[in-house]
Amino acid sequence: MPEGTTRSTEAGGGPAGSTDDPAGTAGGPGGPPTPAARGRLAGRRATVDAVLRHSPAQPLFRLAATRRLAVLAYHGIDDPRTFALQMARLVRIARPVPPALVEEAVHGGRPLPARSVLVTFDDGDRTVLTEALPVLTRLGIPAAAFVVTDHIDGDQPFWWTEAAFLAAHRGTARRLAGCAPGAVVRRLKTLPDADRRTALAELRDSARAAAPRQQQLTRQDLLTLHRAGVTIGNHTAGHPCLDHCDDDTVRSEITRAHSELAGWLGGAEPTAFAYPNGNVDERADAVLRGLGYRLGFLFDHRHDRLLPRRPLRISRLRVNSATGRDRFDTILSGLHPAVHRLRGGV
Repeated sequence: MPEGTTRSTEAGGGPAGSTDDPAGTAGGPGGPPTPAARGRLAGRRATVDAVLRHSPAQPLFRLAATRRLAVLAYHGIDDPRTFALQMARLVRIARPVPPALVEEAVHGGRPLPARSVLVTFDDGDRTVLTEALPVLTRLGIPAAAFVVTDHIDGDQPFWWTEAAFLAAHRGTARRLAGCAPGAVVRRLKTLPDADRRTALAELRDSARAAAPRQQQLTRQDLLTLHRAGVTIGNHTAGHPCLDHCDDDTVRSEITRAHSELAGWLGGAEPTAFAYPNGNVDERADAVLRGLGYRLGFLFDHRHDRLLPRRPLRISRLRVNSATGRDRFDTILSGLHPAVHRLRGGV
């Protein structure tokens, strides 16, 4: 994405251009690539994607996928046209299901129908309302949106988007010494949460420009999504990596978001949760169970069973709105995730 863009479609994924960038977002470990480098990278990826989709393995993986649950994990919608094509293909080759049906299957002990696919969105980017919802409504596709509640009714960019911008504008922090601008977000995700917050404050103080503001969803927008059939789920209050938080922060991040969502949705308490960045934590599981959560989702680029064994640890497949037809098909079949793991991706 161009420098200064405030939205991130792969907030929970790996650094762009690395082996844990399965949805094909572009970039490089040392900073934004040149247009020529982006073009070469895109060309190589397109070739690999086409080879995979037309390989003899693809029909075998596609057959196996009919007996597994595919949960697609999107973020924002940067390419509305391609997203619409993805969803149109989805209704032709799969069976979109709502979170409520997944809940019934898990807690009733009845496997989901063959070819079941659940569409999800993390963070609560406003394009879920403006770009995704019209497509989902037109095609009758149910979905879930996991919301970071601290951003509702505001214009503060998500912290990872802000950090990337500040680092690109010469922001520095003691805990980020020697870290290339393009690797700052990845480093921040590994720090204890208190240190992450301190480093972000230092980036703000030292950068030569403030990050652009980002229009976020409002409470009314959440109601619009909810009334249109989109399940609103909990993605914490501020999107920290929970396994790097202390006990009080883990509990506060989940319970505060839970209470706010229930209030905004007229008392409808959320029962689905998505781990920020996919970082699981046993303490969080205990909090979720205490609050009555019935589903929890990872970000591990894997299929799950039609009857998931761990309701609070359901696997998801990473995808974005710009993912081309070849890669989209191999993500759905499971071939792309398998190759991704063989290459060392996580």
